[in-house]
Amino acid sequence: MSASWSKSAVLYRHCGIKLYLLGTRSRSVHCSNIPKITCNQLLEQVINRDMRLCSFSSLKKDCSVPLGKTHEPSEVEKDWYEWWVNQGYFKPSEKGYSKGSFSLLLPPPNVTGTLHLGHALTGAVQDAFVRWHRMRGHTTLWVPGTDHAGIGTHAVVERKLWREKRKTRHDLGRDQFVKEIWKWKLQHGDVINSQMRTLGLSLDWSREYFTMDENLSRAVNEAFCRLYEKGLIYRDKRMINWSCALQSSLSDIEVDNIKVEKPTLFQLPGQQEKIELGTISRFAYPVENSEEVIVVSTTRLETMLADTAVAVNPDDPRYSHLIGRNVVHPLIKGRLLPIIADDFVDMAFGTGAVKITPGHDHTDYEVSRRHNLPIIEMLTDDGTVISQLPLVGGMDRFQARSKVREALCLLGYYHGEHPHPTVIPLCSRSGDVVEPRLKEQWFLNCKDMAFAASEAVKSGRLSLIPDYNAKIWHEWMSNTRDWCLSRQLWWGHRIPVYTCVETGKQVCALSEEEAKEKLSKELGLNPREISVTQDEDVLDTWFSSSLLPFSAMGWPLESADLSQFFPQSLLETGQDILFFWVARMVMLSLELTGQLPFQKVLLHGLVRDAHGRKMSKSLGNVIDPLDVIRGISLEGLHKRLEQGNLDPAEILVAKEGQKKDFPNGISACGSDALRFTLCSYNVKNMDINFDVSHAESRKRFCNKIWQSFKFVQSKLEPDFKPLKSFELSGSEDATDMWILSRLSHMVHACETHFLSYDLHLVTSAVQQFWHQEFCDVYLEAIKPIFTPYKRDGRHSMAVRSILHLCTDTFLRAAAPFMPFLCEELYQRLPAEKEDRAPSVCVATYPQPQQYTWGDSAVDLSMDITRQIVQHILSQRKDYNMMGSKSAVHIQTDDTEVLEAVQQHRTCLLALSRSGTLSVLPQSESGPIGCSSAVINANTSVFVELKGGTLDIGKELERLNKRKKKLEESRLLLNGQLEKMVAKGRGENTKAVKLREKLTSVVEEEDKISVREATLKRARTS
Repeated sequence: MSASWSKSAVLYRHCGIKLYLLGTRSRSVHCSNIPKITCNQLLEQVINRDMRLCSFSSLKKDCSVPLGKTHEPSEVEKDWYEWWVNQGYFKPSEKGYSKGSFSLLLPPPNVTGTLHLGHALTGAVQDAFVRWHRMRGHTTLWVPGTDHAGIGTHAVVERKLWREKRKTRHDLGRDQFVKEIWKWKLQHGDVINSQMRTLGLSLDWSREYFTMDENLSRAVNEAFCRLYEKGLIYRDKRMINWSCALQSSLSDIEVDNIKVEKPTLFQLPGQQEKIELGTISRFAYPVENSEEVIVVSTTRLETMLADTAVAVNPDDPRYSHLIGRNVVHPLIKGRLLPIIADDFVDMAFGTGAVKITPGHDHTDYEVSRRHNLPIIEMLTDDGTVISQLPLVGGMDRFQARSKVREALCLLGYYHGEHPHPTVIPLCSRSGDVVEPRLKEQWFLNCKDMAFAASEAVKSGRLSLIPDYNAKIWHEWMSNTRDWCLSRQLWWGHRIPVYTCVETGKQVCALSEEEAKEKLSKELGLNPREISVTQDEDVLDTWFSSSLLPFSAMGWPLESADLSQFFPQSLLETGQDILFFWVARMVMLSLELTGQLPFQKVLLHGLVRDAHGRKMSKSLGNVIDPLDVIRGISLEGLHKRLEQGNLDPAEILVAKEGQKKDFPNGISACGSDALRFTLCSYNVKNMDINFDVSHAESRKRFCNKIWQSFKFVQSKLEPDFKPLKSFELSGSEDATDMWILSRLSHMVHACETHFLSYDLHLVTSAVQQFWHQEFCDVYLEAIKPIFTPYKRDGRHSMAVRSILHLCTDTFLRAAAPFMPFLCEELYQRLPAEKEDRAPSVCVATYPQPQQYTWGDSAVDLSMDITRQIVQHILSQRKDYNMMGSKSAVHIQTDDTEVLEAVQQHRTCLLALSRSGTLSVLPQSESGPIGCSSAVINANTSVFVELKGGTLDIGKELERLNKRKKKLEESRLLLNGQLEKMVAKGRGENTKAVKLREKLTSVVEEEDKISVREATLKRARTS
């Protein structure tokens, strides 16, 4: 289009609507493919939408306000995203081009969809890599977009039309129905984009696309025409998946194969009553001119109306004398069916005879081709039986099933039905049973493209991570079938094939005008004398999605983005669409551009619930990411179930599931905690069992960061000024050098595991450093240093520099996972303006070469110290002395232990909260009046029991009461166990658990006896 291009801040950011101004003074606009409406009408619809719009503030958050008492995600995560976008941090920066580029595409969610955990996982993982590369100085591009989701959107709007107006799309007609879809898209299309902003994904929204945008539609037509001209796209009559509810063909991915083990009732669209599936029926075909019959089985009894043969195994002696003869169709007068021999028949299954229905079964169709059998179709597009068939013509297919059963019973040919494990193919969009049908469709020949895609992986040019996917990849590529491209829908990219009305000649063209030009040259006619009609079908949504790696970059034009960011660096997506999307992207990219679409593919597993079950509304275990971010009560979860489409019985089951899994609802964890949790799972696993309690734990970790930052801030204020680059002052002690060693270890671990795509190991390293090492050890160890009389010493100044270094490094290391919290704290960390990046988003990620303090000897020394501390604290807890600062004695001749105690004496006293510390040689006898613990063969730790806050008499009384309760428990458990053994149930699960409890009780009794003896000795010493 030659009209000038502009983007409205409100409409583009909030709705993804691209506006083309039609004339400089015109108030009329053209919105992608939306019919012409006025600006005021469009704005009114947007502003009045029933959804929360993101507010885009250009102002930076005021960080002079003191931090709150606790970490509140809703406050911390407010305003930063708008500022990041406004500052342009998510756009590619040319400054980093010399360091390389990193680009990838967000798998486009459905335009009418909402965020689910799979989207959240993809977003969190991709954003971690994007932010990491951006912080490393790479020119980074992450492209967002939404898919028009042909069948999905079609189905949603059709249901809405029927619910509100009791009309079908055919009542409206094609043009009006498409207008209804565009209206729906305008009202609801930006919901998921708003949710992705809530998650904090650093996408370049200025490059946002919609697969029905004009430039992407042009790319789709261009791709189709090129493939058509090469002879790779053709029209043929083949067996395809058919949805009677949608009246369209389906791709394999749009079919959910549901396995049922027993007869099960299904509520199917268009059916007033539930339909029972999961049974198999038997009926007899009489042999022509004979008293014999051949009994066959089927799960779809109505299809016998389209049978054209009965097949048996050529080696089956039961039927060898009948091969070549005919059976008589019992319901259709004059139809004879040949008895044929074919090796595909399993003699051991059923009766060993198989009815052949070539028009409605994939296998039977292949049999018919081998034996030159006629093909009969019995269904119309909407699932009713063709009118020409007697008895059931015009009936619904399931009504016909019952009628056929009745007729066969009356004739004496029905032999009953019984339960049968069955795989039911259901349309993922409508829930209807999918019918195999022989239909004329457009197909893409994938044979050579599949071979090229397989070779790309074999040669190492394309890497699949995890690498076990390579074997599956090669197997699928070697068995790939031609791709059915056409859909009998009205929403989507219409197939660019035109037919000349006058001659019937077909051409493929980018537009109607081009089609007429081509036909005029071929037919020698004036274009004005030619009338054309365009193919009514639209393309499979996956076709346009498979072009995105290059079409979203401007292809077929030679754009700057295409030259700089294609091929892309990485594709990260779910393992479940490896073939339906990833494989097709690779095939089409190689065919149309001669290049791979990306260099590496990282595949994550399926997100399940904490118990490993697939998430299902009927189980009540579906987790909305926004509920994890914002929180929701159990009553709120129940209410959402009631507003859904579940049956009352299913709602009760789902509520029980929610009550069990979320008895107190889901607490508000925030985006940072959710992102960190998702990245903490090994995404390379086939299954990812998401547990909300893990997100709640990460929420507490965020608060730990918050509180510890406040402590650090208090030690740095008001006068601390960090050096441009950290340098050792020479005043550091062993504990300082240890935390620097652990900091170096964290930085090196992050680098290693980012490069190997193991984000769970990156998050583990980050959390271990800050929580277990920095907070639990170092901060506790340095507290005595900041007493008033020590605060201004040289060592305290060195410690302050280390605190700043560790905090600054940690915030930059954790930023790809927790961007909101890290930004909030990073902005408050003391720094000279010229020495610090304006945002943690564009700060430098910690580089291993700058952290060279790793020292295994220092690490070992602190490991020993922490082991000693653990034993001291354990003893104090056992003897109820946690509030006491008692004396500690370490008896050892171990040189490593002696060195550790000497180096970390202050740290050891602080961590163990002990009063004094003395070291005794092994040659001396152990001190009396103490509890003791063995560290190793040459080392013991003694904690004095006298003095401090311990009242030995009261402690002995407490232990005696506990001992009596344990004795009662032991007698009860022994009695229960003896009864089970007497009844012969001594080895079942309950008995095993009883033994475990009994062992635990006995062990605690023994420990109490030891403590009692120790306390009595201490009292008399």
